[in-house]
Amino acid sequence: MRYGSEHKEATRRRIIEAAGRRFKRSGIDGSGVATLMKDAGLTNGAFYAHFASKDDLVANAVADQLREQRASIGAQVRDRAGLEQFVRWYLSPDHRDSRADGCPSAALLDEIGRCSDATRRVYTDGVLVVIDDIAALLSPDDPGSARVSVLGVFAMMAGTLQLSRAVDDRRLADELLDQGIRNALALLGTA
Repeated sequence: MRYGSEHKEATRRRIIEAAGRRFKRSGIDGSGVATLMKDAGLTNGAFYAHFASKDDLVANAVADQLREQRASIGAQVRDRAGLEQFVRWYLSPDHRDSRADGCPSAALLDEIGRCSDATRRVYTDGVLVVIDDIAALLSPDDPGSARVSVLGVFAMMAGTLQLSRAVDDRRLADELLDQGIRNALALLGTA
């Protein structure tokens, strides 16, 4: 049975979305094609009708996750108060404990650094769009001047979230998040 282009695109989209969640939950290396396709409710045989390789899917899933993150941040961060609210959400226990639904950087950064050039390129492009949006908010007349600072704050926030996820002491994990909020807000000048 042949399906139309709309069905094929919807199926591809389902695979990308399922892969994005699985990669963030189990890691890129910890997610085989069979598991990814099962998550999407499809057979392994359907995979190659949509992607040339797992690397191709990884690049598409990372790009998709960053587009979703940008849309989410854009809906919330329209001014400095929204930026403060975003920082508080990002470094919250709820975000920490919801890895599959959270930030792709905090979940996958270490693996993306070892991925293909294509994946690293889509990650770079995607994260810079998010960073540039925030830099434009902080410095509308010269967003380029704020870019590196915002990148540094974002790196600190992702690292804080990763560390909070890694430690086995819940109280320490929460203290890390609280301190991360204070640090990020001070560096962004919103505190």
